[in-house]
Amino acid sequence: MMQHHNLKGIKPVYAVVAAALLMSGCQIWPDYLRPEVSVPAQYVEPAQQAAAEHADLNRWWTLYQDPVLNTLIENALQNNKDIKLAVARIEEADAVMREVGAFLFPQIDLDAGAKRSRVTEAGANQQLTNNPRSNYNGQLGTTFELDFWGKLRRGKEAARAQALSTRYAKDTVALSLTGLVATNYLSLRSLESQIAIAQENLKSRDASLALTKRRLEGGVASSLDVLQAQVASSNLSAQIADLNRQRSLSLHQLAVLTGDLNLAVTGLTASAPELNALPIPPAPPAGLPSTLLEARPDIRQAEEQMVAANANIAVAKAALYPTISLTASLGGESMELGDVLKSAARIWTGGVSLYLPVFDSGKLNARVDQASAKQKQALANYEGAIQSAFREVNDALVNLRQYTEREQALNISQEEAKKALAVSENRYQSGYSSYIDVLDAQRAYNDSSLAFVQSRQARLTATVDLFKALGGGWKPADQK
Repeated sequence: MMQHHNLKGIKPVYAVVAAALLMSGCQIWPDYLRPEVSVPAQYVEPAQQAAAEHADLNRWWTLYQDPVLNTLIENALQNNKDIKLAVARIEEADAVMREVGAFLFPQIDLDAGAKRSRVTEAGANQQLTNNPRSNYNGQLGTTFELDFWGKLRRGKEAARAQALSTRYAKDTVALSLTGLVATNYLSLRSLESQIAIAQENLKSRDASLALTKRRLEGGVASSLDVLQAQVASSNLSAQIADLNRQRSLSLHQLAVLTGDLNLAVTGLTASAPELNALPIPPAPPAGLPSTLLEARPDIRQAEEQMVAANANIAVAKAALYPTISLTASLGGESMELGDVLKSAARIWTGGVSLYLPVFDSGKLNARVDQASAKQKQALANYEGAIQSAFREVNDALVNLRQYTEREQALNISQEEAKKALAVSENRYQSGYSSYIDVLDAQRAYNDSSLAFVQSRQARLTATVDLFKALGGGWKPADQK
């Protein structure tokens, strides 16, 4: 009869568990839906027609065919401190996600102890035996919160979104890092080319200075010509010194980016091709859709933050509803250690607990409002990231087109300035023109030569900016 009575007492508990499992699919907040952001279907600036059909856009820097650049970027991706920091944040977010996910499963605890005690025999318990006495117990207990309103599941969803966000943050850091390394390397190569041009022009000016001095000694030239030649030579020497200063600063920046503070100028670009010999990477195809922005890691990061914010609203709302938990324990307790596992020493409990906040002065509702406000912030951040990305792509396309046209014009200017310098030197040596014409021609040739190298650097840098703006590249039409 006693056993039958116990079963009847346990049946209501089973009924509560069954009802809880049926209701555990309830949701009090809708699932995340990607918001619509008004962006033109295509970029305003038309792209060029030449496109890469089989380029490795995940390693876009290899398109420059420079082994030194490849090595620098590989070292940066391995040794840069910002990359290591981003990886550590990923590890932290993964651990948080595992911790939050563990709340979806029961927690089992072991509670065991041994105690020996003596009570007074002169008081109310004078008839006690076994004094002093021992007591041994051990039991397994569990507590399991029933996820009626999806609070635990939405908490795990938010943690998962944050973990994904850290991964995209690391990709964003890597994309920015590779762009910085490439830009600084191109600047270094440009400065070295400019130094080489200026040094070559300095030799020409020193030769002109020596010629002018000989002509002065022969009574053909005036002292003014010598002074002007000396000023021109000194000015160019000062320009070379400043170019060397800029080269050192670019090298120092590269050393920090790559994590190699011993990076030296000597031999860094000895085996690399000339700046003018670096190929211009293929441009994206015409009619590039703006939906490619969704592949940018910073936009994916912003979207995952929206997913987390949306889930956190559900977590905050679930706190307004009852929390129902199941508790149970099973073990043994006896006065002798050897009797703890015997059936007579067995103890157990089972129950259901309900917690419902009745009056909290609006604290829980305030938390819901906070979560909603954070979701609005995440939405605004997402929309802003898309708009900024759209502008960056258009800017990069404009810069690439305009720098290409500028380079072509400066190439013609450089060639004509070289011809003009040769003509002016011949006329001066023949006595048909003054030395001021030679100085003007030298200055024009030096300036046009340096400007051409700078324009080449700007054009190459514009391609780097385009790769960064597109999130590393674009997917060819034949790849789905």
